[in-house]
Amino acid sequence: MRTLAVRLDSLGDLLVTGPAIRALAAGSDHLTLLCGPRGRDVADLLPGVEEVLCWRAPWIDPEPDPVDRAEVEGLRARLQAGRYDRAVVFTSFHQSALPTALLLRLAGVPWVGAISEDYPGALLDLRLTGVPDDIPEHERALRLARAAGAELSPGDDGLPAVRRHLAALPAGVEPPYVVLHPGTSVPARAWSPQRYRSLVDRLVELGHRVVVTGGPGEEELTAFVADGIATDLGGRLTVPQLAEVLALADAVVVGNTGPAHLAAAVRTPVVSLYAPTVPAVRWRPYGDRVVLLGDQHAACRDSRATVCPIPGHPCLDSVTPGEVVAAVTALCGQPAPVLPV
Repeated sequence: MRTLAVRLDSLGDLLVTGPAIRALAAGSDHLTLLCGPRGRDVADLLPGVEEVLCWRAPWIDPEPDPVDRAEVEGLRARLQAGRYDRAVVFTSFHQSALPTALLLRLAGVPWVGAISEDYPGALLDLRLTGVPDDIPEHERALRLARAAGAELSPGDDGLPAVRRHLAALPAGVEPPYVVLHPGTSVPARAWSPQRYRSLVDRLVELGHRVVVTGGPGEEELTAFVADGIATDLGGRLTVPQLAEVLALADAVVVGNTGPAHLAAAVRTPVVSLYAPTVPAVRWRPYGDRVVLLGDQHAACRDSRATVCPIPGHPCLDSVTPGEVVAAVTALCGQPAPVLPV
């Protein structure tokens, strides 16, 4: 059985689809993942994935290029060459699986499954409907995999996970430490840089080592937050390196963005500064050591806003550094005192 799993959006989306991908892989001889460029860096970390194809889908990417006939035909040819027995298309609630399903049909894939409230005609062999809105995203994806006849291997807990030990810690970074990741994919989900900087001061005063992480283009932000007293890794880490840095942290403080799901996937305690622009019940990092901060009933709730529409950004900036310190302490305790030699 050659299986194609499709998830075409971002890093966090791909991470929460991981359990469903593992279930499909458990019943397959070979599993290929078709992902988008925003998720490509984490694709190789997902257990069960043997091959990765990457393509920017104009009907999924938030900043799409115009539809290019040659590119579409090129992907169709690659998919046809894969000779897949089945394809399962994973989407979020606001996305349509049907354009992808059409492309798969044109590539000759004989069996296609997806969640679809829209009438699919001949595009889907499995049309799963009626999936509740108020379940975590990884459970939504698992429901589709199970409807396709897949099941997790015995002992698999069904939570997001990644392959570990694919990279070493950067020089000079040694546990114990707390990680702050101040950047987010959209501004509406970001706690203010000044509050992060104040949090660094509070944590260092309590005796914690602090590491600040950020992706390419976030170096100015991480330098400001680190303020010369925390270790600044902004723009320096590959995704496998980031996974290792997060895995060895005592706790991670992060907004609603991909690294929150990566921290949960390596089973590190997470303080989630969560703007309610998308529902927390679906998209919060999942685990038994997660503290959710932020006003989940703010006026921006469920708006999917990318820029905060409310003056003062009250859903997050009402959270104080002291509240975050208390959450970090609740998750990992106070650091052990350093005794003089």
